[in-house]
Amino acid sequence: MRSSSAKVVVVFAGQGAMTPFLRDYMTQNITGIQWVASEALVTASVFSGREYYPYMGGTIGFGIKKGHISRLGDFLQTVNPKRYPDNVLVHELWESLYGCSPFPSSVTPMPPCSGQETLLEQNSAYMNTSSPRVAYNVYKAVYAIAHSLHNLLLCQPGRGPFQNNSCAQSNNIHPWQLQHYLQEVNFQIAGEEVDFDAKGDSVPYYDIINWQRGPEGNIEFVNVGLFDGTKAVGEELLIQEDGIKWAGHQSEVPVSVCSASCLPGFRKAVRRGEPICCFDCVPCDSGKITNQTTSVDCTICPEDFWSNKDRTACISKKVEYLTFDSLGIALTVMSVVGACFTLAVCGVFFCHRHTAIVRVNNSELSFFILFALTLCFLCSLLFIGKPTYWSCMLRHTAFSITFSLCISCILGKTLVVLAAFTATRPGHNIMKWLGPKQQRTIISSCTLVQVVICAAWLIDVPPFPSRNTQYEHSKIILECSVGSSLAFWCVLGYIGLQACLCFVLAFLARKLPGNFNEAKFITFSMLIFCAVWLAFIPAYISSPGNYADAVESFAILASSFGLLFCLFAPKSYIILLKPEKNTKQHLMGKENK
Repeated sequence: MRSSSAKVVVVFAGQGAMTPFLRDYMTQNITGIQWVASEALVTASVFSGREYYPYMGGTIGFGIKKGHISRLGDFLQTVNPKRYPDNVLVHELWESLYGCSPFPSSVTPMPPCSGQETLLEQNSAYMNTSSPRVAYNVYKAVYAIAHSLHNLLLCQPGRGPFQNNSCAQSNNIHPWQLQHYLQEVNFQIAGEEVDFDAKGDSVPYYDIINWQRGPEGNIEFVNVGLFDGTKAVGEELLIQEDGIKWAGHQSEVPVSVCSASCLPGFRKAVRRGEPICCFDCVPCDSGKITNQTTSVDCTICPEDFWSNKDRTACISKKVEYLTFDSLGIALTVMSVVGACFTLAVCGVFFCHRHTAIVRVNNSELSFFILFALTLCFLCSLLFIGKPTYWSCMLRHTAFSITFSLCISCILGKTLVVLAAFTATRPGHNIMKWLGPKQQRTIISSCTLVQVVICAAWLIDVPPFPSRNTQYEHSKIILECSVGSSLAFWCVLGYIGLQACLCFVLAFLARKLPGNFNEAKFITFSMLIFCAVWLAFIPAYISSPGNYADAVESFAILASSFGLLFCLFAPKSYIILLKPEKNTKQHLMGKENK
């Protein structure tokens, strides 16, 4: 890595290969680089001179664990080619360290050595006698071989590890026989355990070495941690962070990447035209998460789950339906109040059932209408609460049948009013066709049509509870699917047809004589009823989930209140506050002035 903009350089090379590379850096006068060196470089004493510190100070890396070898220095002082003239390894060592040949010949064109060379004066990792590293590993290897040979020679015939329980011959040891004992060797040197695993690897021990400035300006190798392979997983590495000096004699960890790692909840977005290590952190989209740093992609949450606010975990979607919250409580109160008002009016009419205003317009139909209105108020409660299979079927069918019953009764009352005033004309005897039995037949027939439509609806494709996840992906809206849209609109259309017919007949009878012409109030009630349900259609279609249920419930309550007050408020006013007008003469407009 040779970029002058680099903050951290990772090196895996030996001393010899690195020397030209480092000189190239120093000629460019580049400082402030944080080096992370391999084991071969991090303990290279050749770079310990003060001239290297401005460029390589702060270098950190793993080094072979140093140890102590007793009398190593005394032994190295005695090693020279003259003392060991027949040792080929000593000859090769001298040629490698000093570039000369102890015994010149025509085969080796090197110059002859002076004979004054001393090993301890060489600046080499092999010559470090105070805290040897490479030599300490060789020291342990020699002991491992010695222990293996010792165990091999202690083998008793008939109890050996080889074929037929045989042992190795002491005067003819094969390498594979020694390897067997070497893999099973286990001993300690200065409290350090030495053994090998099934793959032949030894227990790793490494020092973490940091290059720091010494008192004389040179580089000192300071241990700032330890890697101990005998520890439990996750506890092998021990670092003294306070003891580390980074490049430029800084105590802060240098930045080694172009962009900081993305936090959980963000994904990487590579910058076009820049290196792959340069990226932007983009928040995960709704419904996606990532709980790791520097994630490339975000994970989509399962169907019934949604991402939390930080986009780091999937949480269960919020389930919504028209429940007894503020909106549900308001609708419940309106429903109960409406039912109570209806029952109160019913009580007033029952107590004054013999008075003229109750009897003049067929008290039986009035009680039928009040009964149907009570059911209309109460059926709006079916739209509140968690949708179930039975509640979904009852919601629309109950309200449609009760409203059909109510409008049928009003239609019968309108026909009676119209017939009553028409019968006063000479030659008209229409009232004989609108007696009590005929009125009941009309009401039953009109209501039965709605019952048949609802029965066909329930048999064919009944309403059912459904989970709406399309309107708002972060929520599950529990609602009642109508099953058959055609049946649903047929039910509403039939009620609308009844209301229109009732409105037309009441409109025709609005100018008939009498101080209390009920046709006028029926006209007003049908106007309100039609206005409410015409406004309901676009509101219902555009409202999602629990709001659609609230719109339908509100339409039921609004139209019920409209019918209740338009039809029965004037009568109740006369009964309770103007009893002097509750006479047949006044109602027929025949009272003497």
